[in-house]
Amino acid sequence: MDARFAGVVNSLHAKYEELMAMEPVTIDTAPLGPQGGVYMFSRGGQHLYAGRTKRRIRDRLRAHVDATADDCPFAWRLAREATRHPPAYKKAGGQKELLTDPDFRAAYSDAKRQIREMDVRFVAESDPLKQALLEIYVAVVTGAKHNDFGTH
Repeated sequence: MDARFAGVVNSLHAKYEELMAMEPVTIDTAPLGPQGGVYMFSRGGQHLYAGRTKRRIRDRLRAHVDATADDCPFAWRLAREATRHPPAYKKAGGQKELLTDPDFRAAYSDAKRQIREMDVRFVAESDPLKQALLEIYVAVVTGAKHNDFGTH
């Protein structure tokens, strides 16, 4: 393995341990947090979703549950799971169409409520490369079931 890449990879576990050592908070109790980092949502000890941001952590966390936002990826995943709507990457069956379905709209709103109540942990990481690899590392190591690194 290239020494430069190995150096980055070898730094991931310490950041993961820092993330896991954090006392969980909720979106509503989260401190402002660092500018940029990786975060993880959990419920009942099950790790569900890891994400990353270049913004302030608290701002990104709140964007997951913003009442007016219709593009909250984790909430979409939960709502699709609850309503058994598989992901659609075409206009037919896509986000715009689903939001006209009252049952899906209700599931989407409920997903945002659930996320607001979940435990969340985060760790600072401003370097974009390390941040991207750390998000993947956290998702893989914790078995976060709602992370999908497929391309669409």
